[in-house]
Amino acid sequence: MGFHTFDADEADRLERPAARYRWVSAEELIGPLAPAEFAVLADLGSGTGFYTDDVAPHAETVYGVDVQAEMHAFYREKGVPDNVELVESDVADLPFEDGGLDGAFSTMTYHEFATPAALAELARVIRADGRLVLFDWSAAGDGDHGPPVAERFAVDDAIDASEDAGFAVERAETRTETFVVVARVP
Repeated sequence: MGFHTFDADEADRLERPAARYRWVSAEELIGPLAPAEFAVLADLGSGTGFYTDDVAPHAETVYGVDVQAEMHAFYREKGVPDNVELVESDVADLPFEDGGLDGAFSTMTYHEFATPAALAELARVIRADGRLVLFDWSAAGDGDHGPPVAERFAVDDAIDASEDAGFAVERAETRTETFVVVARVP
């Protein structure tokens, strides 16, 4: 992944709803992924499964993708829903078939994998008309929360990188400290 990954020794910090939902609510994450055609999804940088748990009731299968086995261990201890499968993998080298996913999402982890190789891999594994939903810390933020500003991307950078990988961006906006990009595979 990119600059760094979240310290697995502090995984319990990822389980604080008041702090997490301040930046991305469950409803705004689920909204672009809720239609019935998005049955098989991947949570990129799933960590402790905080947001995976929110999406799981709305999907047939959710793959919790993370490079850190320690995060998966935390999630297993917490309890993994029956329709969630944990996958230890880098986003640039996903173990899914071409077009095997209906969609993928990332909540506050895009800055950890934002490379042309990772986005090309996502374009490969998400089926035609499938959706990619990215929420992350914005370079326009003040840096009081999340990673240092130097490790963040601007929404325009995420748009350009997504389009360069072949995605069609449907929605993009900068918010307080964060941005959102919703894109489809044409």
